[in-house]
Amino acid sequence: MRTIIVSGGSVCEAFALEWLHSHAYDCTIAVDKGMEFFYHQNLVPDYMMGDYDSAPTEVLEHFSHQGQVKIITLNPIKDDTDTEFAIRQAIAMGASEITVLGATGTRLDHVLGNIELLGIGLQEEVSIELLDPHNRIRMIDKECVIAREGQFGQYVSILPVTGEVKGLTLEGFRYPLKDYTLEKFTSLGISNEIEEDFGRITMQEGIVLVIESRD
Repeated sequence: MRTIIVSGGSVCEAFALEWLHSHAYDCTIAVDKGMEFFYHQNLVPDYMMGDYDSAPTEVLEHFSHQGQVKIITLNPIKDDTDTEFAIRQAIAMGASEITVLGATGTRLDHVLGNIELLGIGLQEEVSIELLDPHNRIRMIDKECVIAREGQFGQYVSILPVTGEVKGLTLEGFRYPLKDYTLEKFTSLGISNEIEEDFGRITMQEGIVLVIESRD
């Protein structure tokens, strides 16, 4: 099941609407303030989840009166964020692929926290990506193949999550690597580019972030 989550960070509504129209999802989830996107675009999500501490009252009331929306209200005093709850709930409901919009923005603590949540996908063997108009962010521990024609932007950056990433190999890139040990505290993996039809990233041990970006 393909699921899209619209969270409460910065949401470019034009980008989000275009993405929804061009990609088929089986389930849509509005997380807290993310419900504003659906409200403004006259769309109805399948689920609303959150403690609604940042959601406008009129928007919450609007969806509360629509019976087809399943509303889950969370206690604001909890150990996880609304976005983490939504990701775990989506997986529990059978999601095999999850796209999260509104996971980035001005709150760097939330941005970094949401990037950490990509690790849930590795634990549960579910594909999770964070998207905004300029970035597509994924976390991998085995292999990632990116088609040059379908990549999200011009640049591909690779950042280590674990202390060491052993056997890192990049094929089809302007700056290739072979069996390289990538360590923390380096900018070596920033702003690579795919030069062949496909860019292939593999590793023997470790976890990396793969960030496709465009200016």
